[in-house]
Amino acid sequence: MDDLIPIGRFSRMSRLSVKALRFYDEQGLLAPARVDPDSGYRYYRRGQAGRAEAIRALRLIDMPVAEIRDLLAGDDPELTGKRLSAHRERLRERLAEQERMLRFLERLIDRGGNIMPYEVTVKEIADSPVAALRLHAGRGTIGGVVEQAFGTIAGALGQARIAPVGAPFVVYHDIIDEGAEGEVEVCFPVPSGTVLPAGPVQYRELPGGTVASTVHRGPYQEIGPAYHVVTGWIEEHGIGTHGAPREVYLNDPRAVAGPEELITEVQFPIDKAPV
Repeated sequence: MDDLIPIGRFSRMSRLSVKALRFYDEQGLLAPARVDPDSGYRYYRRGQAGRAEAIRALRLIDMPVAEIRDLLAGDDPELTGKRLSAHRERLRERLAEQERMLRFLERLIDRGGNIMPYEVTVKEIADSPVAALRLHAGRGTIGGVVEQAFGTIAGALGQARIAPVGAPFVVYHDIIDEGAEGEVEVCFPVPSGTVLPAGPVQYRELPGGTVASTVHRGPYQEIGPAYHVVTGWIEEHGIGTHGAPREVYLNDPRAVAGPEELITEVQFPIDKAPV
């Protein structure tokens, strides 16, 4: 009992807030050495300070809690090294993306809000039979969610021995930003009547109609101005909208030299073409 430290003192020692310590206990990362059965007060041992520091350091480099749990639970130095290396690579990719976004913002400011001249066109699109997977995502997870969905749909089509018959696209059923999560639907055009294996990927037919669209050339992360141009054009012409916008991916990121060569069409369903 003499070695036990109240949570307040352990918080100061570990530089983790009392709230954080309670959270890490709930997540199975750092359980107190003793919990008073009457008061529920938590006590820690001095020897737990090292684990607390490891958790604090790993959270500072944005390692997810679940990965920290796996990392600290393992006793294989080689596996631990591989997990740290994988996270280091993710951090490098994130840094490269943030640097690209900074350059994008600089160009956006220099050019008064427009990176490239977007031309809005109105056209009719046909009904589209698709293999679709609808998922929930947030701003921080959307890239991984869509990538995983692409793999899941490709796997289902492979089992069915069906090849896509057009460019894949994503339907954004909700606005996803820093404060809101929502639903996205990843779609691969397929032949009408396609039968898919049992699983999360579903066959359905999306209705066609009139759309206002523009083409964005460059990284997916810089597509925002394309949306601004199309929605501004719709407002300017007093046209009503219905249905969710789509992003149609006209080339394969694996087949281009870099993100600057990516081509994406943004489509907004509209009620009618302007007179």
